[in-house]
Amino acid sequence: MMSSLLLNALLSRCPDIDQVIDTLCWPGASRPERERVESLATLLGELQKSPSGISEQCKTRERLVYRAQSVLWDQCVPLLKLLSRDNVSSQEGSAQNPESRDMLSAVCGLLRVCISQSPTETLDKIADMALVAFTVPESEDKEQLDVDTATEVMAVLLCQTPHCSSSLAGKSLSCSLCSVKELSEAQVSKIIVRMWFTALKWSSEEDKAGLLQRVWENLLRWRESEDATVTARALLCLTALSDHLFFPLERKTATKDQQCRLKPDPRESQAFFRLVQSGLKHRDNVSRKRALYLLKRCVSLCEDMDEDVCVDQAESLFRWMPGKRSVLREFWEDYALVLETLEENQIHVVRPVLNRINTLVQTTAQDAEGSGLVHPSWLLCVYQRMFHSENKSVMKEGVNHLLELELLQNPNFALAFSQFVVGPFIDVLTESSLYHRSPEQAIGECPEIGRKLPKFMVTFFSSLPEIDKGSALLQILRRMGTQHWCAVPLLFLSQALSHLSPCPLLRADGLNALREVLRCTMITHQILLRGATQCFLLQTALCLTDVSAVSLDEVFGFLALFRADESLCRSSALWRELCSWLQANEGNFRPSEGSSSTAPERISVHISRCLKAFLTVAVSSDQIDSVPDPGEAESLARALLLSLDLEQSRREKKPDNDGQLVEQLLSPLSDVLRRLSTSVYLPLHKTDKSLQLMLQLLNKRSEVEKNEDKVAVALEHLLFGVVEAVQEFILRKLSGNLQELCDVDRAGLYLAILRMLVRTYSHVPGYLSNLQKNYVSKLTVNCLGILNGPSEQNPSVAGQVQKAVSMATLALLCELAQEHVFDPQSDAMRSLCSLPSFFYMSLSSTTASEGFNQRLLKPSTMDVSGRFPDNSLQLKDWGRVAAFFIRDQWTCLHFLQQCAVPHSQPDDTSARVAFQAAVEAIALLPSDLVLPVLDFMTLTLPQMVLCDEVLCVEAVCVSWKLVQALNTNPHDFWSALQAFVRLAFHRSALERTESQSPKLTACIRRITHELMEFSQVKSGVMNVLIQHCCHTWLPLAPNKHTDAAIQSAINHLDILTEACVYGPVFRRDQRLIQEVQTYVEQLGEECAANTVISSENRDDQFPRLCVLAFLSHLNPSNSLHQKLMEELVQRLLKKDEEISKSKVRYYSNSMHHRVKNRVWQTLLLLLPRLRPEFVVQCVLVPVCEAGFCSNQASVKYLIEWALILILHQNPSHIQHLWNCFSMDQEKTKTSICTFLSVLVHLDVLLPKLEDKATQWQKALEVILLWCFSHNFSVRLYALLSLKRVWEMKWAKDLTENAQDGPASLGGLATVVQACLRQAESMQNTGNAVKNWIKIQEHFFFSAFHPLNDHSAETIFHTFPSLSELADDECVPVWKFEKMVEFHPSLTLRNASSELRELQAGEWVQQDRGELELEERGADVQKKIAPWRLSVQEQEPQLMAQQRAARLGKLTNALLVVASLIDKPTNLGGLCRTCEIFGASALVLDSLRHVSDKQFQALSVSSELWLPLMEVKPTELTDFLQLKKSEGYCIVGVEQTANSQSLKDYKFPEKTLLLLGNEREGITANLLQLLDVCVEIPQQGVIRSLNVHVSAALLVWEYTKQHLRSGQNGS
Repeated sequence: MMSSLLLNALLSRCPDIDQVIDTLCWPGASRPERERVESLATLLGELQKSPSGISEQCKTRERLVYRAQSVLWDQCVPLLKLLSRDNVSSQEGSAQNPESRDMLSAVCGLLRVCISQSPTETLDKIADMALVAFTVPESEDKEQLDVDTATEVMAVLLCQTPHCSSSLAGKSLSCSLCSVKELSEAQVSKIIVRMWFTALKWSSEEDKAGLLQRVWENLLRWRESEDATVTARALLCLTALSDHLFFPLERKTATKDQQCRLKPDPRESQAFFRLVQSGLKHRDNVSRKRALYLLKRCVSLCEDMDEDVCVDQAESLFRWMPGKRSVLREFWEDYALVLETLEENQIHVVRPVLNRINTLVQTTAQDAEGSGLVHPSWLLCVYQRMFHSENKSVMKEGVNHLLELELLQNPNFALAFSQFVVGPFIDVLTESSLYHRSPEQAIGECPEIGRKLPKFMVTFFSSLPEIDKGSALLQILRRMGTQHWCAVPLLFLSQALSHLSPCPLLRADGLNALREVLRCTMITHQILLRGATQCFLLQTALCLTDVSAVSLDEVFGFLALFRADESLCRSSALWRELCSWLQANEGNFRPSEGSSSTAPERISVHISRCLKAFLTVAVSSDQIDSVPDPGEAESLARALLLSLDLEQSRREKKPDNDGQLVEQLLSPLSDVLRRLSTSVYLPLHKTDKSLQLMLQLLNKRSEVEKNEDKVAVALEHLLFGVVEAVQEFILRKLSGNLQELCDVDRAGLYLAILRMLVRTYSHVPGYLSNLQKNYVSKLTVNCLGILNGPSEQNPSVAGQVQKAVSMATLALLCELAQEHVFDPQSDAMRSLCSLPSFFYMSLSSTTASEGFNQRLLKPSTMDVSGRFPDNSLQLKDWGRVAAFFIRDQWTCLHFLQQCAVPHSQPDDTSARVAFQAAVEAIALLPSDLVLPVLDFMTLTLPQMVLCDEVLCVEAVCVSWKLVQALNTNPHDFWSALQAFVRLAFHRSALERTESQSPKLTACIRRITHELMEFSQVKSGVMNVLIQHCCHTWLPLAPNKHTDAAIQSAINHLDILTEACVYGPVFRRDQRLIQEVQTYVEQLGEECAANTVISSENRDDQFPRLCVLAFLSHLNPSNSLHQKLMEELVQRLLKKDEEISKSKVRYYSNSMHHRVKNRVWQTLLLLLPRLRPEFVVQCVLVPVCEAGFCSNQASVKYLIEWALILILHQNPSHIQHLWNCFSMDQEKTKTSICTFLSVLVHLDVLLPKLEDKATQWQKALEVILLWCFSHNFSVRLYALLSLKRVWEMKWAKDLTENAQDGPASLGGLATVVQACLRQAESMQNTGNAVKNWIKIQEHFFFSAFHPLNDHSAETIFHTFPSLSELADDECVPVWKFEKMVEFHPSLTLRNASSELRELQAGEWVQQDRGELELEERGADVQKKIAPWRLSVQEQEPQLMAQQRAARLGKLTNALLVVASLIDKPTNLGGLCRTCEIFGASALVLDSLRHVSDKQFQALSVSSELWLPLMEVKPTELTDFLQLKKSEGYCIVGVEQTANSQSLKDYKFPEKTLLLLGNEREGITANLLQLLDVCVEIPQQGVIRSLNVHVSAALLVWEYTKQHLRSGQNGS
């Protein structure tokens, strides 16, 4: 009406309508003000209504339509395109700014007016222009509308007629469906609300059903793509359309069939439920909640319709039977509760509802038994949701629950679970955190999942149908081979598979899958875990292989991947198990492809054929080929030995035939080897392969004890017959016949054979003498002749290769000599003693270094590119050959230095030149070849420290850098580290004082510090250092003990100090690896890896054990030894003091806690060995001061024990203890409990005191003072010590006798007895009686005796375990007994087992009880955060209560007014409270609070579901008066003289609750408008509650009253 009046007024002044329209129009390329656009829309809208008076001024209606069309195309459409360009050019992902949004709304209003009377062609043209945005959403066409603008345009078009065109609605629906998959969620939500809802609203019932059917079919078709994003979009669309899909009961009509025909029924759609299940397992939490929302709507619809759904369909995912209504409703309620709770990350919230899963399982199991209630796939959604949880504890709970699922014994149930088990379940098992042991388990025990997994696998596979077992196992193995598995999960899964019952499940493809696991997924695993996994996988293959479907070639090819040094060696039980398996299945294997017969063949026949094929080489093969791959020879050697062991086990009754058996099988090999020295026409490939096989056979035969291995004896005997021929062949080849680059590797093969022959047959009579007499000397002379030959002006490949081979040969001979293989007086040793002439030349000092680090020259046959003419070897490979040449020189020099072979330059100059050359070699050689150089420098260092300190420092620094560079190479690192420690911490270097060698000692201290830091991140480093130092300072042989060595230990006391407290705190994943490794070690021979892999001494507790053993061997009567112990004690006390000062409080099991604990453990062990004078002067006072510090319980017990031992050893100094009770009260506080604990053991101290009666009475007097402390713990300790001291009857009698009768104690006895009666009558004081009982039963005050229990077991294992230290802090006694050797005087084990058998316990009352299994009816915390459906943001016309009503939310009439509150946190919490309790609305002073982050953090999106109103504080008076007139009762929350108590007040239904300001409350001008003031009853001193808390109490009281009244009314 107002618009019409204004328009008449305007036209009265300006009757020309065209002029008015032209005035409001704007140029098409410009951007007008929003008010201009709105004014033009209003004008045209009013003109179209044609009121009287206006139509007379219009010439014709056609003219008005023409002007509207002109505005449409000249103003409206260009402005829409301009807005689209602005949206596209704005930052991607940013929200549309308010100005643009308002402008778009105004333009759409103008568009609505312009097209209201437009022809159909115009509507179609506009629609085509808009719909292009959905078909080509990312087009760069500037004339194209963007998606947001096009959505609003289509919304206008679709609502122009009472029943929109079905073709336009269908067209818009089809185009928008194409873009929904790719667009953002916000854009999709806008399309749904603005386009789809509008189309459905203005369509006829028939058209609406068609539209819904089209959307339904398209969305379910998307499910086939299995794309997570597409699934999320489909769920968003279905959730938004849920009101149209799940029509409520009251909308049903008599023509129900027609109604169902018009609306697609999701209850019977399997595709719909597959989509819902995909949503429930989705990674996105919003998609999961949408899927659950759809499921709940569907269940609700079934309850309303009350009819059978898919009862007769066996494969239906969803069924409903009215007869089972209560069971099904209970199931789906529990199902929704479990899934909603799993959205929480806190395990304490999730765990209480996990027992509801058991109910789900029971209901689901009935389906497997045939009653047809619930499909098992719904249960899998719960498990998969738990597997995907961000909280590892929830994930672990899910895995454990599934592992305990007994219903897998049902074949139907197991089959339904099969794809889930081989897929998502195997995937979740890759999570290493699942395998941490539980708190009650000790280190080395199998983790909980590791114990359950084998049983689960056995149950699962035994329940599967036979036809499905093989495919399930194959899928598991392929998943193990295609994903990256950490060592621990792969170990336990392999162990579980090895427990499966024998069954022919694995065919050739299964073995190939196992090969992939061995080859691809275990490369970087820790060696013991890798070996154990190999053992379990081989056991799995032996149990599950279908031998009729695999050939022996495939079997032995599979076995080739098992390493002899990790799992499959001849000394292991696994080898014997493999032999038994081959023997049991011999003749059943599928014939190999190369076999001439189709019938199965014996293993020996097959191996014999393989051997002949291996040795068959074409005569025309190239004589300068590279050495064949040794892998084939290694695999064949293992197969040969397996065959021999197999045949030997058959012929155990005929032991004389062992030699004949070996000779018969290996005759092709022995024939080739015999002809090596005589037949010069043997193909080189054939000789190489025969020697490789010989080497592998000798290597592998030595894996079993010689006396027990008949096969090895026979094999050695057979090969001994060809030794002479082989050695002659090698002699000829090494004496100048090897001249090609590929011959360098061939020389390595020959030398390896020679080394093996010498070590194998050195015990054979006659062999070694012949070798020493002729062979070695001849070989040495030949090699020296080549090396001393004239230098080539143009170096050739042949000449340089001969030199490299000769030097390698001499290095081998020197190594054998160092092993004492040769007699010192033999020709072999005399020939080797001629080597100094090659290295030590009689030259001037300036050129003497030329004898060391002699280098191979680059062959002149190389072209300019660095390649050889035959392109067989790159320049970098030649560098490797040259490096080996230098390495071999230092091997020879090390031998000469070790054997003290005289040379021409024995003076210091020659030694300095050689040492300098060694330092240079460190820089020249690759890191993995420097070991001989380090060994040489170690032997030369004693001479060098006396003559060239700077050079020694340089050598140590260069070597340390080299060791650090090898950190990532475990193969070479440890040997290099040991060599470096022998060099840098050589006895001669350690014994140098700072005054003698300041630079060297400073260098050693610096490297010591760096080594200790390095040891914190790499286990085993400290072990190498401390073991070497302890053996250096105190050798095992007593005759080698020297004062200089002990003095050097004193000079480097920091090493001993750090070793006493050493022990890094590893990350959780590192600790898991160590604990699982301990578990594997404790399997013993059950796991073959334990018998194969040598146990490296890298235990993190070894450094402490080593230094403790060192200290135990010190002689207290030796002044220097005593000095060492005393200085170490002072260092340890200082370290404890520094920690106490730097960190007053520290966490249990933190690094500070552990170090302090280790300090006091070491002090306790040393105390009996220290001089009493030293203890009194330097130890007693620091121990007392330590008692006043804030310490963890384990440290506190050790300090108390130490104080008892000191006072027992020095009873005359008991006054120090009494002085501790006289300290400042502020300092003592609860620390006085430490000294009261000492008095509990007064019976240990009193017998050695002189004035026993006086001291006993003194103790009573001191204790009584603390029995009245205000601190409960102090009183408890005091009462306990009082009881123990008073119970010393002999002391009591002694005192009474000394003071002339019992009455002499006077009132003291009365007070003591009163206190003790008070202690015993604590049963009515809550937890006090429990604490009184617990403290008396505590191990330190009950079973423990300070003198009798002084042992390594008590100090290092019993006390830590009873003090609840981490398990890795407990050092078991067996380590003291086996790892190191302690002096017999040290007691390792307790004589009594009483203390050992106690369990850890705390007297302090703590609620530690495990969560008991709750019954179904128990309460659970249902803390569910609301979720966004992502449609409300695009639906401003839909009020918050309407959105909430869609979810079935109920509201009341309570109106909460918070306009006086200004803190966002209070408002956010208040919004959440009002939404939860269903208030009708919340009034704020400004709606801007809603966008505040602090508000949102507290409101958790409750503002989306609660109507919010804005009323300024200045407008409150009018607002309250208005609400009064509407019948509201105005209730203020304020304390006034007339206020009513909340507990008595009855709230009217229409209540307005006015809240006051945080500081000022309700202002005086508003108090007069209140109908009543309500206050909250209080009993505290503080008379003010937080405004949010106050409001929450009143809102809840209102809700409670009206909830009760509503129930009564119903």
